[in-house]
Amino acid sequence: MQQVSSRPRLWQALLDAFSLPDLRRRLLFTIGMLVIFRFIAHVPMPGVDPNALRQLFEQNQLLGMLDLFSGGAMRNFSVAAMGVYPYITASIVMQLLVPVIPALRNLSQEGEAGRNRVNQFTHWLTIPLAALQGYAQLALMRSQGAVAQAAALPTVAIILSMTAGTVFLVWLGELITERGIGNGVSIIIFAGIVAGLPQMVGRATISMQNIPGLIVFGIVGLATVALIVIFTEGHRRIPVQYARTAFRGARMYRQTGSTHIPLRVNTAGMIPLIFALSLMIFPGTIASYFARPAGEPTNFANTIQTWFSPDTPLPIGLFYWVIYFLMVVAFTFFYTMVIFEQMDLAKTLQRQGGFIPGVRPGKPTTDYLDKVINRITWGGALFLAVVAILPFLVREVTDIATLTLSSTGILIVVGVALDTMKQIEAQLTMRRYEGFLK
Repeated sequence: MQQVSSRPRLWQALLDAFSLPDLRRRLLFTIGMLVIFRFIAHVPMPGVDPNALRQLFEQNQLLGMLDLFSGGAMRNFSVAAMGVYPYITASIVMQLLVPVIPALRNLSQEGEAGRNRVNQFTHWLTIPLAALQGYAQLALMRSQGAVAQAAALPTVAIILSMTAGTVFLVWLGELITERGIGNGVSIIIFAGIVAGLPQMVGRATISMQNIPGLIVFGIVGLATVALIVIFTEGHRRIPVQYARTAFRGARMYRQTGSTHIPLRVNTAGMIPLIFALSLMIFPGTIASYFARPAGEPTNFANTIQTWFSPDTPLPIGLFYWVIYFLMVVAFTFFYTMVIFEQMDLAKTLQRQGGFIPGVRPGKPTTDYLDKVINRITWGGALFLAVVAILPFLVREVTDIATLTLSSTGILIVVGVALDTMKQIEAQLTMRRYEGFLK
């Protein structure tokens, strides 16, 4: 049987996918779900002052960065203002709890049924997290005068509506995963970020007088995309050999083979950025409830707000970005070790009759893999940390304040695009094999 050796290019893969009825149906279903998501993102809550809300987002760069991930839903304060991030937070919490709580660890090892049960717990945890985040967003908007004050019953109705919006988006994402192409939740985040690009292009026209800055901005953006692709696809291959014993009748045969374990440089993905950003937002958000308005004498809450704001000018503003850099590095190592421990590669190799040449099975293999993953994680950690502070560096170099290069958003967009295209190519390759066999 002849194997197809050439990988289809990007556009050719899309054309080939649309030429096949089942893949075309999956792609159209995915597009339809995204259209519904964009419609929900423009259904506003009652009592919103559009002008005050617009001024709030123009004055606060951090809110603008968060709005980029919701695809403008937060700027409109719609029912989908929180996006799917409460579900992402719940997933991260469950991933951290599984190796710590023995009951959850045993449940996750019970095959498909156990994983479905853990996923059900994640959905349950999403609801209280979404309610808390919805209340925090509503309190912040009201403190800034962007949303009118209301009684208890309308407040509860708004929080329930925002929670229902998040649950509905998670349901759409799971439908995409089941009947469409790619990971549905990731594609919804992808669509939200891409939907904010036209507004960024519109703001670019405001900065046309700074042509050199725009050129540097574009070059840095393209270089960021290239580096993200390199580090996302980069991995270290660990050679593995297998020696198995097979019986055929009364005779025993030795079967040998070799393969490799691809250890990714960026095993943690974008999770450390979300961890670090959430912790950096928290002190300023709490302080905003107790800070005094502009024109009045400042208090301690105003000081905390200044230190934990990405808009604060130098030299005080350097504190935020240095702490952010260090936290991303620390969380990258922490999350990578958690994921790597859950994989338990040494035990899996020993159970399948595999071994690393020159390394004894058991604890020596575990120590060897830990040493390798620690060394290559330094590259991934420093890369993610530079990606985290890239908006600050671009702003200082180009002196363009109207544009925000959300490197975290670019990381998500590139990662989801690569993963989706790989799934499309895998579907095409499988169908080519099936057609050849027929």
